[in-house]
Amino acid sequence: MLDLAVIYLAAAIVAVPVAKRLGLGSVLGYLLAGILIGPFLLGLVGDQTDVMHFAEFGVVMMLFLVGLELQPSRLWKLRHSIIGLGGLQVCLTSLILFSICFWFFGFRWQTSLAIGLMLALSSTAIVLQTLNEKGWINLEAGQNSFSVLLFQDIAIIPILAMLPLLTFMDVSAVADGHSSLVEHFPIYLKVIISIAVIASIVFAGKYISAPLFRYIANTRLRELFTVFALFLVIVIAVIMQKIGLSPALGTFLAGVVLAESEFRHELEVDIEPFKGLLLGLFFMTVGASIDFPLLQQEFALVTFLVLGLVIIKGIVLYVLAHWFKMQSKQKILFSLALAQGGEFAFVLLSLSSSLALLTPNQLKLTTLVVAISMLLAPLLLIFYERFIEREDTTRPDFDKAEEIEATKNVIIAGYGRFGQIVGRLLTAQGYHLSILDHSPSQIDLLRRFGNKVFYGDAARKDLLEASGASQAELLVIAIDEADKILEIAELAKKHFPNLQIVARAIDRRHAYELMNIGVKTFKRETFDSALNLGIDVLTLLGNSRESAERAGRLFSQHDHETLALLAELWGDDHSYGVAVKQRVEDLRLVLDKDRQDQEKLKTCKQD
Repeated sequence: MLDLAVIYLAAAIVAVPVAKRLGLGSVLGYLLAGILIGPFLLGLVGDQTDVMHFAEFGVVMMLFLVGLELQPSRLWKLRHSIIGLGGLQVCLTSLILFSICFWFFGFRWQTSLAIGLMLALSSTAIVLQTLNEKGWINLEAGQNSFSVLLFQDIAIIPILAMLPLLTFMDVSAVADGHSSLVEHFPIYLKVIISIAVIASIVFAGKYISAPLFRYIANTRLRELFTVFALFLVIVIAVIMQKIGLSPALGTFLAGVVLAESEFRHELEVDIEPFKGLLLGLFFMTVGASIDFPLLQQEFALVTFLVLGLVIIKGIVLYVLAHWFKMQSKQKILFSLALAQGGEFAFVLLSLSSSLALLTPNQLKLTTLVVAISMLLAPLLLIFYERFIEREDTTRPDFDKAEEIEATKNVIIAGYGRFGQIVGRLLTAQGYHLSILDHSPSQIDLLRRFGNKVFYGDAARKDLLEASGASQAELLVIAIDEADKILEIAELAKKHFPNLQIVARAIDRRHAYELMNIGVKTFKRETFDSALNLGIDVLTLLGNSRESAERAGRLFSQHDHETLALLAELWGDDHSYGVAVKQRVEDLRLVLDKDRQDQEKLKTCKQD
């Protein structure tokens, strides 16, 4: 067993960094590592069935972590895409694949339906891992892909229940490695037990977990918290498996319930390493399971089937993306992301084999098609990243000047985290805003939440003028690019001299540059938050809140005075260095004198 561990780890250490360096991503690296050590290439490892059953637990952990990121309110917002988009994808893809297998290949209808259902599913592990790596999970395509994958994970339950009904065998005689405790119960009783278990998981996560977590945390034993986190995931997975439900679905629901827990971050940190290791092992088992002798023997047929699967699923997904009014590039990303077979197909293939729904040859071919399609999945997303998304960097045309709504109050350039805080405050006070942002993805996100934001570069005079720069009272420059802030400020100073400018300063040096072009009102983006944290630190060290806040005010006042004094010396390193040392000493004297004055005042009051 230790020999196998060494082989798997060594393969991952060699292949994954190389794949990442070549821009292929870690998922493809693990798949290639599995191919390399598999029984059909170097032959360092044998049959992967048992290892895959163990490694599939990485998918369970991944869905638990996904659940931790989804608060119930956010999950409720996704209900339409989960049920509508996910349900249509599974039904339409299954129907098309069933028709092809039945009419074109002449399979029995039971076999055709089984193949259609299992090939309709996509790889939760590969898709979510790759979308997270690429930073696409929060895009429109990423969120919709997650919704479809979640529906597919839920659909596993009725599919597993349906397959035994398609066989003429005595189902009770079928050996299943994961027997259910409720398999001999009537359907209505199975449903009641399933609902009761799910309700128990939700109840325990909401009302019982918090005291347990606090008890574990009070022991101050980090390893005990890790043990409990693993215990929690494994117990839920086992319970769900014992009643015939998807372990991944159970842990996902537990994650959603715990998403509002104060211990959410600790759970994420403890589970993440195990999830990463098991998912890596899972991807390697997929790579090692590719039957190269069969591929060589049936190369033309397998190539036809794999391409057919990817094209059919891609077309169905693209049509659904169009129906659900997704953005053009997002349609392509959504279609390519889910166009492969999935890991749950292996589970369904195993059950179908035991039920004699598929012949041995059909079983081998379907397994090979699923494995190769999963191998192609990261390549399809790399294709999107290299060619389609790169093409997207040309960016769509900015909103036309006549489409931008002018304001007489405030223009905000940049509506990210910084700009939104300013914008919400001003809107709450009744001011009318004209907002420009030059990030297409940010515009899409903001518009989906009902914000009126225009796509344009505030460094363009025509677009700034269209926003009302000639009559507006104020321009707030809140973007996060130092050079672009200076460019916009210089443009506004030159062409709209009556427009007051308030800017976001990235750091002290950037503040000097803003002052040199005449911008008098600015805020360094980290100064106030760091100063407030410093006041809290002083309080925790035993100082009174009043004295800590007074020290903070004196520090802030002295720093602003220093900034104004040193702006003229910026660029002269020697003079600037001498002045900085002098101002630091001045600050120490000021704070010491104030502390002494406060102590004298306190003594006088006591007398």
